[in-house]
Amino acid sequence: MSVQFSGWEVVDDGASFSGVELEQSQKPQNRGVYSMYHGTSVASARHIISNGFQQSTRGMLGKGVYVSRDIKKASHYPLNSAISDRVVFKLRVRVGRVKRIDQDNHPMQLTWHSHGYDTAWVPPRCGLSAVRSGLEEDCVFDPKRVEVVGIAKAPDSNTQRELKQLLAKTSKGPAKGGNSDGAADVCSLCKRKAQQGSPHIKQQCWECGKNICILMSKHFCPAKEERG
Repeated sequence: MSVQFSGWEVVDDGASFSGVELEQSQKPQNRGVYSMYHGTSVASARHIISNGFQQSTRGMLGKGVYVSRDIKKASHYPLNSAISDRVVFKLRVRVGRVKRIDQDNHPMQLTWHSHGYDTAWVPPRCGLSAVRSGLEEDCVFDPKRVEVVGIAKAPDSNTQRELKQLLAKTSKGPAKGGNSDGAADVCSLCKRKAQQGSPHIKQQCWECGKNICILMSKHFCPAKEERG
C-alpha cells in the first residue's frame, strides 16, 4: 500500500490558539486562552481601558476579575444599574490553572488561589444558590491575565465609537508595566504570537522541503506518486 501523503493535523482545545470559544458547559483547559466577557458601567469601562482591570474585593469566589464565556451573564452587570449605563467587553483571558467550584460551601470557594489555582470556574446550572441565573461564571485572580480586545455591547453608537477609539489608542501605546504575557511578533508560518526572546523553531519538511514551524497545527505534503 503506497503512502498518499505525509504530515499532520491537530485539533486544538484552546491551550494554544488564542480566543477559542467553548460551550459554557466545557471546563476551560489549564493554561488555555479563551474569549470571555465582562460587564461594567460606562465610567468604569473608560477606566479599565486606560488603566487595566483591578481585583474585585468582594464576590462569591473571593478576590479577582469576574468574567464569563456567556455574554448573557455579562450583560446583566453592573447589577441594579440602568441599561443605558452598561458596557460589555470582549476579553482575551489566560486562565492558568482552573478549579471547578460547583456546590454551595465548597471547601475552596474562597481559597482556591492559595491552593495554587489561577481561575475559579462555576459551570452553568450547577445548583450554586448564589448564581440564580444558572449561567457560567469565572473568577481570574490576577488582572494581568485579562485583556480587553473589543466592545461587545454599548448603550448607544456614540459610546461604542468612543470606547473603540480609546481602546485602539491604548493598544497602540506603550504597555503599562510591560506586556503581561511577553507577546511580540506573530510567526509568519503558524500565525501565533511568539514570546519575546523565544522565536519559533522553523525548519524544512523532510518530505516536501517546505518551510514549516513546529507549532503549526496542520501540514500536508503533496501526494506522492506511486513508484513502480
